[in-house]
Amino acid sequence: MTLKKEPTLFQAFIPIAALVVLLATNVIIFGADATAGPNQIAMLLAAGVAGLVALRLGFTWEEMESSIVRSISSAMAAILILMIIGSLSGTWLLSGIVPAMIYYGLKILNPTIFLFAACVVCCVVSLATGSSWSTVATVGIALLGIGKALGISEPVIAGAIISGAYFGDKMSPLSDTTNLAPAMAGTSLFTHVQYMVYTTVPTLAITLIIFFVWGFTLDTSAMATDSDAVLLAIEKSFSLNPLLFIAPAVVIFMIVRKVPALPALLVGSLLGGIFAVIFQPQIITQISGVQDDYLRASFLAVMKAMAIDTSIQTDNAMISELLSAGGMYGMMNTIWLIMCAMIFGGMMESCGLLKRIAEQIIKFAHSTGSLVASTAATCIFFNLTASDQYMAIAVPGRMYADTYRKRGLKPEVLSRTLEDAGTVTSVLIPWNTCGATQAKVLGVSTWAYAPYAFFCIISPLMTVLQAYLNFKIRRFTADESKAG
Repeated sequence: MTLKKEPTLFQAFIPIAALVVLLATNVIIFGADATAGPNQIAMLLAAGVAGLVALRLGFTWEEMESSIVRSISSAMAAILILMIIGSLSGTWLLSGIVPAMIYYGLKILNPTIFLFAACVVCCVVSLATGSSWSTVATVGIALLGIGKALGISEPVIAGAIISGAYFGDKMSPLSDTTNLAPAMAGTSLFTHVQYMVYTTVPTLAITLIIFFVWGFTLDTSAMATDSDAVLLAIEKSFSLNPLLFIAPAVVIFMIVRKVPALPALLVGSLLGGIFAVIFQPQIITQISGVQDDYLRASFLAVMKAMAIDTSIQTDNAMISELLSAGGMYGMMNTIWLIMCAMIFGGMMESCGLLKRIAEQIIKFAHSTGSLVASTAATCIFFNLTASDQYMAIAVPGRMYADTYRKRGLKPEVLSRTLEDAGTVTSVLIPWNTCGATQAKVLGVSTWAYAPYAFFCIISPLMTVLQAYLNFKIRRFTADESKAG
């Protein structure tokens, strides 16, 4: 039996350094196309470097392979949801649901307050559903279309949508991460949610103020003409009917009633196909290319929308681009990226390289502020390396639980930090499951929208700031410490 060695800090950083160099080279050479294949290969090569380190430490290929399989398995739910989101976006475009949302949104929303309103709408929907992914895939897509029609920069719109969506992902009792964080830290769900108010409300307030002020800096002189062109194109192409909103209402109702996201989104996708057949015969004919057999045309169009792509042609190139979706096939590159990222994360975890780096960070945490800062840094580190939101919460949660208790800090201090840094920063990393998914769903690269996802940027800074200021930091009393 081979004696396994503990990795040194230098050994733990070798694969990280290799990955950083490869990713940086890809960005320099390929630019925005780096995520279309080069970054995937970079992660596989970096995983190979980690494998060589693991072999040096005495680990077998079977152990490494088992860790990789576990890592990929942890992302399978996200991959399946991503595929269904691709299907849903196709049928909701085909049926006129998304175009109807864009149409009525343009009628209602003032360009000056659009960014503020988009963030608020996503806050409400994600708080009700507990899912940032469902929020972005439904109302988020519609809001992006409205904002584009108004002439607002896509990355800024995406930043507003993601800021609102991840507020609910962080605060809703229905959210999986909101349940995972207190479970890892050892506190109750509602204690955790109530305690997060101290950091989350100021963060959201700052975010909304930024988007509100930003709206008044926009040049709205050309927006009316652009939005009128979109309204006219949608009126000419689609049969608009209030009954179309039944589908998104059903999806939101199911998620609020705690139906898992996968079946809820599948029902939404199927309803989109049914509504397309009922309300959009002209679109069915255009997409299928079949004139004389509506049953066959319907089957072809719906299957194409769910599986391959949908593109509604108009006499305006910008509007035609707006009215397009990729279906399940369009999600394959993102799934490839996620799987390669999970291979790298699994290889790093197999021989304890990630744990070795995180343990080193703890040694520098002497004060409460530095402990919280170290925890936040560890969460972000795991989002960067393990490429998974749940790993970024679960592993630091297990690692730091005893340290927080020994320092006299209540578990909700840890659980809040896990959410403030682990949940919201995942969407800022292109190869993380969250960042890759939202970039694909919205059609805006992670690098482009990340600077404008103010809620996600400010959140970890807020929790660290309050810890250093010793503001609302809960500690065990002497009696509680004895009882514990």
